[in-house]
Amino acid sequence: MAIHEKRIARIVYGWRRADRPETKSSRSGQQVKGLFVLPAVILIQTCLGGLYAWSAFVPSLRADFGYTAGQTQLVFGLAIAAFTLAMVFAGRLLIPWGPRRVALLGGLLFACGHLTSSASAGQYVWLLAGSGLLSGSGIGFGYVAALTTGMQWFPMRKGLVAGMAVAGFGAGAILLSSLTTVLLRNGHKVLDIFQIVGLGYGAAVCLAAAFLFRPPFVAGGRGHMALKAILQDRVFWALATGIFCGTFSGLLVIGSLKPIGMDGGATSGTATAAISLFALGNASGRLAWGWLFDRFGYPVIPLSLVFQGATLTLLLVARCAPSAFSASAFMVGFGFGACFVVYAAQVALRYGAVHVASVYPLVFLAHGVAGITGPPLGGFLYDCTRSYVWALFAGMAVLTFGAWQTFRVCGVRQAPSFSRVDARGPARLN
Repeated sequence: MAIHEKRIARIVYGWRRADRPETKSSRSGQQVKGLFVLPAVILIQTCLGGLYAWSAFVPSLRADFGYTAGQTQLVFGLAIAAFTLAMVFAGRLLIPWGPRRVALLGGLLFACGHLTSSASAGQYVWLLAGSGLLSGSGIGFGYVAALTTGMQWFPMRKGLVAGMAVAGFGAGAILLSSLTTVLLRNGHKVLDIFQIVGLGYGAAVCLAAAFLFRPPFVAGGRGHMALKAILQDRVFWALATGIFCGTFSGLLVIGSLKPIGMDGGATSGTATAAISLFALGNASGRLAWGWLFDRFGYPVIPLSLVFQGATLTLLLVARCAPSAFSASAFMVGFGFGACFVVYAAQVALRYGAVHVASVYPLVFLAHGVAGITGPPLGGFLYDCTRSYVWALFAGMAVLTFGAWQTFRVCGVRQAPSFSRVDARGPARLN
């Protein structure tokens, strides 16, 4: 009984705090903090987004240590899976720990993972544990802390803020792929580059984490969604299906983009440049799709999957022409960028910004499933056929299915109300 009364007292105290009139000094203090939050969010996302430059390491790993295409893509797939699974735990820790501690943990895990790979001496199990498990987990903790904090600070621009935040994630691949190319050209070994990334990027994430201040108090922010209500929601499963199909196809391409280009006759330099163009398209696409979502809402989700399928068709046709291959890589990245904006914005719209940290990781788990199926499947199909054509066909088929499944719930009301969190229990769908 005493514990129950304490819980009620904490909730009532929070409501009273929310009802207090803001003073001029408190408003100015919050505005100053807000100026630091968004740049810190973008910096964290940019550092962690180097994950999508993985294919820049693939040729060197295969040449130096004799790994197969399937082995290199398993590392990438495990990183994606660890990334999404860690997001679930990060979402639960975000309220009791605060975003700064969660992001700091992410930066430390990210650094330790790359340092483990640099010390692996080519032993596959340590590469898998370092670049796959540890680094992927670090990305998950940093990603959810940065994205959720940014959206809670700017609740009226969920799509745009999500787009700006995750555009940094897309731009990170441009920076790391360019850095990797320069270092490899100057004689550095691939394991040495892992050490540089671990120390440099890890330090940057830990520094930026210090500026992820808690957002202003939001009534009901201490509550959580009822899991049963979420799992019974048709829109939740449509979102999970959509993000699986979109990321399955996108990861299948980005994990092998450089080998796809070289398989079609492009030089190593041209294929590496295509990675940067993919990342540039990814970053710009996240901004564009966020703007489109703010204007048109849920229908943008099936539209983005149709667009992504069309770009894979373009990539299949243009892969043997270097200039056309680079342009198609940009367009594939542009379509892929929608996956990391429209679903987060829709979760915030349907379930409320205060529940993004607990609901969005559940949707994002489908991204983890895509990570351990898409890239390894692409590598396996190449090992079997010595061509990436069938892998691209598989991506197009999955996107077609996803577009149909998300289109089916377009008529469902997309922004239901939720009961306020109170002593009776968690918020539920009305």
